[in-house]
Amino acid sequence: MLITTLIAHASMLIQSNKTTILTDPVWFDYLWEEVNVLCPSIDLDLKKIPPVDVLNISHRHQDHFDVRTLAYLARSDSVLKPDATILAPNDDILINVLKELNYKNIIIVEDFKSISIGDVTFTPTPSLNEGDYFPEHGLLVNDGEVTIWNQVDTVVNPEIISYINKLYGRLDFSHSRFLPLLEGNFTHHKTLAIPFEEYSSFLKVAGALKPKFIVPGSAAFRYRDELDFLNRYSFPTTPEQFLADLEDFCPDIKTSTFNSGDVAFISKEGVRIDKQSSDFVRILIDDSDKITFKPVMEVRPIISIPSDPESTSKEIQIIEEFIGGTYLEKLTASDKIDGWRHWQTLYQLEIFDSNGNSKSWNIDFRDKKLRVDKKSPGKINLYEGIAASDFFKLINGTTSWDFVGLSGNYRTFSNIYRVGLGTFEFFPIDRPFPLPLLQVFPSDREMDRNKYMKDVLRWKEKA
Repeated sequence: MLITTLIAHASMLIQSNKTTILTDPVWFDYLWEEVNVLCPSIDLDLKKIPPVDVLNISHRHQDHFDVRTLAYLARSDSVLKPDATILAPNDDILINVLKELNYKNIIIVEDFKSISIGDVTFTPTPSLNEGDYFPEHGLLVNDGEVTIWNQVDTVVNPEIISYINKLYGRLDFSHSRFLPLLEGNFTHHKTLAIPFEEYSSFLKVAGALKPKFIVPGSAAFRYRDELDFLNRYSFPTTPEQFLADLEDFCPDIKTSTFNSGDVAFISKEGVRIDKQSSDFVRILIDDSDKITFKPVMEVRPIISIPSDPESTSKEIQIIEEFIGGTYLEKLTASDKIDGWRHWQTLYQLEIFDSNGNSKSWNIDFRDKKLRVDKKSPGKINLYEGIAASDFFKLINGTTSWDFVGLSGNYRTFSNIYRVGLGTFEFFPIDRPFPLPLLQVFPSDREMDRNKYMKDVLRWKEKA
């Protein structure tokens, strides 16, 4: 028998006869650059968590790889056993963070290469997710009697599903993807409707895998109250709706919701879920009603939140000097400049202060020599608006696009086309048009590494 307890979001405790496994621990608010909170909120008694033999990290996204929680676990003597094994993907930034936090006994997993620890066999499953440059894995857990699969955020195809079934036959229990997140769609002025191809793929995966029992997996957070308007733009379905759709799509699979504090007992005889029966975690407040998909409601304006109100005027001065100097130089030297010129780009960058007031800078990429003009060209076909405090932090290298792009304090749109003699050409709306700010401040490995190491410095000694 395997016993699975959902702690929060994608964090589960899985117990066999002799082995205890912890997955993707994210236990504290705030999470993911302090933009999100766990939802529902939880009451977690850290001292009552059973000692853990194996810690599995599926991938580097901050709702699965939380430096604050990992720093706590590294310093706590009550959760991880001294000889605990860490299963991790082959991701140098993730591994470096674990080593900085003094984790030992790290095993780099490989797709479908099984690992036996105690009385359990672990089989990492691959992901075909092309949206990220770093690896991730799902995890099959088998105790010799039953098998469960935690899909986490992985993308799979029929060949992967076929191989899973070849290894273990019909699975006993599956934590399945159910929610196509629209995080960032609002910011980038993309479609705010459920992506039907992606959503239907979750149903198709469940139908092809056909486990005996399915619960919705890993999507239990929301935007914190200061950013609550984004909850209406990011979560286009619910666990309950997914299960209702799955009932129609594949009625011979048993299903249930699975919330923090619920405990699943998985045996050859079947699955029993005892709601709110954990002795170490429970729902504190069921605030899931704060997540209601209504992408037509009032939008909060961009307002800068400076760390030091007295420094606002100096920040604005530094920003103005940067735009007229370094920013213009980097755009001129960018390998995207020919594309901006080809598409007759009329670009506006708007900076918002703490009072909601703004200043705009305009660049006409049709000019042979770029210049910054504060006078609007009238028509704008490429726009970026950003809070002054976030722009200042980008200049100083003290923030990342994980925060700026998801906080509602950065917004962009484009309407790119060009007209010639008897011709009309437009840039495909399903392709991203290069954004000047992302060219000057690229979301790359260096930015990622700095983001995580900043968290290591923050939490390593405070845990």
